[in-house]
This record gives sequence, C-alpha cells and structure tokens, in this order.
Amino acid sequence: MSSSSLTLPSPAPAAARRRRLLEILGALAIAGTYVYLVLNQPADITGGPGSVPALIALSGFLLGAVLLIVAVLPTLPASTVVLIPVALVLNIVLGQFVGSTLVPFYLDAIGTVLIAVLAGPAAGAATGALSSIVWSFFNPTVLPFAAGAALIGCLAGLAARYGLFRRFYLAPVAGFVTGIIGGVVSAPVAAFVFGGTSGVATGAIVSAFRSMGDSLLAAITKQALISDPMDKAIVFTAVAVLVYALPRRTRLQFPFVRRHRVLAGRAAEPEASVQETAAPNAPQVP
Repeated sequence: MSSSSLTLPSPAPAAARRRRLLEILGALAIAGTYVYLVLNQPADITGGPGSVPALIALSGFLLGAVLLIVAVLPTLPASTVVLIPVALVLNIVLGQFVGSTLVPFYLDAIGTVLIAVLAGPAAGAATGALSSIVWSFFNPTVLPFAAGAALIGCLAGLAARYGLFRRFYLAPVAGFVTGIIGGVVSAPVAAFVFGGTSGVATGAIVSAFRSMGDSLLAAITKQALISDPMDKAIVFTAVAVLVYALPRRTRLQFPFVRRHRVLAGRAAEPEASVQETAAPNAPQVP
C-alpha cells in the first residue's frame, strides 16, 4: 500500500510575497509623504530637521526607504550593499558641487541610477530616498525632493529591467523620458514647499520665466522640463559607460543583471559554467 508523502510548502513564494508587500508599503510611505508636503506646503521645512513638517517628512521618507531596503536586502549580494554608501556619497558630492555652479543641471542621481541598474527598481528607489535624507542634514532644501529621487531610482531600475541598457544609444533616451516624469513630479514641491529651486543656474532660469509673466508653478515646471530631461540623459549615459567599463565577471555578480539580462551579452554563461565545473563527469541517464 502506497502512502502519500507529506511535504512542507516551499518558503520561497511566501518570502517573495513578503518582499513585495514591503516594497508596496515603502512606496506608499514615500508617496504619502510627498502628497503631505504638496498639500500642506510647509514653508518652514527648509529651516532644518527641528520643525514639525521636517520631522514628518524625514520620518515618512526614512520609513519608506527602510522598508524598501528590508525588502530587497535578502536579494542583494554583498557587493551591492557595500556599493550603496558609495552611491550616496557620489550623489551628495556631485549634487552639492554642481548645484553651486552656473550649470543648469544637477548630476545628483548618478549613484542612484548605478544601484538601480545593478540591483533593480526597489534598490534604486531606496538609494534615491536615502541620498536625499542624508543630504538634508547638510542642505535641508533637498529633503522635500526625496520622493522625486526615489522615483528616479525606480524608473531607472525599470528601464534596466526592460532592456534599455542593452543598447548604449537607448540609455540617454530612457534618461530623457525619466527626466520629464521626474521634473513634473518635483515641480510642485519646488513651487509650493519653498517657492523656488536651490541651484544657482536653475534658479536663474525660474527667475527669467517669472519675469516673462509666468506663475511660480509654471516657471518652475518649464525650468524642470528644460533641465531635468537633459540632466537625466547625461546621468543615464554616464552610468551606462561606468557599468560597461566594469569587467564582465564583475557585472554578472549581480543577480538582477543576470536574471533580467540587463546588459548586452550572454547573462547565463557563468551559471552554466559553474554547473559544468561542479559535475564534469556526471553520468548520463539514458
């Protein structure tokens, strides 16, 4: 008499569902904080983290970033975890420097897009939000833009997932489209929260449109649609150069890159070679 075997269900689907739930909750926390800032227009948020609106924004964005990190951390290799702090520093240093010049760009998302291309949308969104949070302790005006930074990371990860980095010429196109979306999202924050942009050159563009009779929101939106698409096209191109400059073995250490064939070339070759090496003389079953 045969008896049916009792087996426990695989924990993989349950773990995947938990990760997806955490990703959704993290995205909702960031989006909800963005809506709060736009609706309440707290002008005193630029005074530093001591004000109530700043604490609410800091808590909401930080909660969202932490939930995203917890969701993706089990899927990230150690190389990506180590790379995230480097990406934060890269964003802040470049953003702070370029923002003080007469260049009408930002270049404050190179680290975010790099993580997104190597590790996916959730990791990119978490890196973008964390970058703005850390940066806000030195420059409080960037905190309201954490939602936009997270959105840039998410869109960059989606672009990588759907193959827009497999062809080098598609990377700036993806960046240009991402910049349009990011500019539209960030414009209400710049207009309603503290009435302008923090960059020298971008502020001059806003002032020029204002002198032509545009409203504050219209002027900032026009400035964003001029600066953001070109900025993100440059950022995506720079990241594509950086990623393809890495040794192929290094690129393929990232599971997201292999799973979705993010870059040009054969993504599954290392895994196949490992299996062949592990059992070179395995008997064949007829």
